[in-house]
Amino acid sequence: MIETVKLYINGAWRNGGGNQTLDVFDPATGQKHGYVSVADLSDLDEACRAAEKGFNQWRAVSAYDRCNLMRSASALIRERVDTIAPLLTREQGKPIAQARQEVESSADILNWFAEEGRRVYGRIIPSRMPDVLLSVRREPVGPVAAFSPWNFPLAQAARKIGAALASGCSIILKGPEEAPAALASIVAALHDAGIPAGVVNLVYGVPSAISEYLIPHPTIRKISFTGSTIVGKRLASMASAHMKRVTMELGGHSPTLVFDDANIDLAAKLLTAFKFRNAGQVCTSPTRILVHEKVYDDFKGNLLARARAIKVASGFDADVEMGPLANPRRVQAMEVLTGDAVENGASVLTGGRRIGNQGNFFEPTILENVPHSARIMNEEPFGPIMMLQQFDSFDAMIAEANRLPYGLAAYAYTRSARTAAKVSEAVESGMVSINHHGLGLPETPFGGVKDSGYGSEGGSEALEPYLISKFVTHSIVD
Repeated sequence: MIETVKLYINGAWRNGGGNQTLDVFDPATGQKHGYVSVADLSDLDEACRAAEKGFNQWRAVSAYDRCNLMRSASALIRERVDTIAPLLTREQGKPIAQARQEVESSADILNWFAEEGRRVYGRIIPSRMPDVLLSVRREPVGPVAAFSPWNFPLAQAARKIGAALASGCSIILKGPEEAPAALASIVAALHDAGIPAGVVNLVYGVPSAISEYLIPHPTIRKISFTGSTIVGKRLASMASAHMKRVTMELGGHSPTLVFDDANIDLAAKLLTAFKFRNAGQVCTSPTRILVHEKVYDDFKGNLLARARAIKVASGFDADVEMGPLANPRRVQAMEVLTGDAVENGASVLTGGRRIGNQGNFFEPTILENVPHSARIMNEEPFGPIMMLQQFDSFDAMIAEANRLPYGLAAYAYTRSARTAAKVSEAVESGMVSINHHGLGLPETPFGGVKDSGYGSEGGSEALEPYLISKFVTHSIVD
């Protein structure tokens, strides 16, 4: 058993005011292995006071000094990768190699935002009148309430923390109760690096109670949420009622277009690796695989061979490629979606069943001939399932790619520069990756359109919602 993961408020680790806890389970065994403190309203109120105090202090720190503190935290995270990564695997289930990658990525994200914060520039506007100075100042918007998911609890939190701190904002981060200890280790690195008390606060608890308290709170000026479209719409509505800025990174149902001139072996290899990474619990995971009829059989055979060879086991096992799903709810969802697809006429080419009776394991699954009437063709599966579809033209593939109200990520494989250009223009998606899977770097935009949300959590665009542009006009008088 591990110790109870505590809240972090105003620079100190503490139990929740009501001394309540939630159980934390190992998804590979189903066994309880720890607890996490639950924040009550008194804790949230204290966190808001701390964030307001922290904001007033942090905004006065120079961008240069903020950068150095954030870089120090990034370095500490890298030093502690061997301690943090096993916590992440134990809590969330992903293979230890992927856990290490996420820890390293979190450090990379903080480091990049630290440097980008030094380049938040205002500007001088040429004046129409003599002796008048026109300028634009960039200032932090204020304390932030951020909600981080369980599938990438470190990297997604680092995006929110990095953008807030680089802009001069303080933050209250609501972390995932299912994976609390690894995230607490990231916050501990920020503490140890010398980030002032109140600038970063970490709470856990009942999600609805926390969001319903923080979003309307007068201290909070900016909301950042990563999660489902249904919850995101509700939180966005709540924020809009109080005229608060929002960044929403929501669900997806990513199409992948495999054209008749594609490198079939490359496409199958990369798709297999990317699809079953983190057991398919990735918002940008390819789900609907749209294949031209001329290469359909060759591609299907290649993809099936690779999917059937994936080793599924505990994230700590040697050579494991896919671990368990994060919780029993995801296994049940996979069973329901697969069963519904079969009832609607789909064929299961491989997988389709849970593995064993211990832990949250599910087979890498590929479905074929899935009709639009099946739920999985309209709902994000968020698990290790992909659906193959056969098409005879570019226009038909684009029509299917754009059919759903989602628009987070899309992929294409083609050797034709002309086809690649047409895809990048025609697909309704916030991100498009062609002939590789190159999304999620700190320096590149990360966000969607339509029901997949709005705003970016990557690239220089990520800082915009955390900053206000203040216009100052100054007449020079004797």
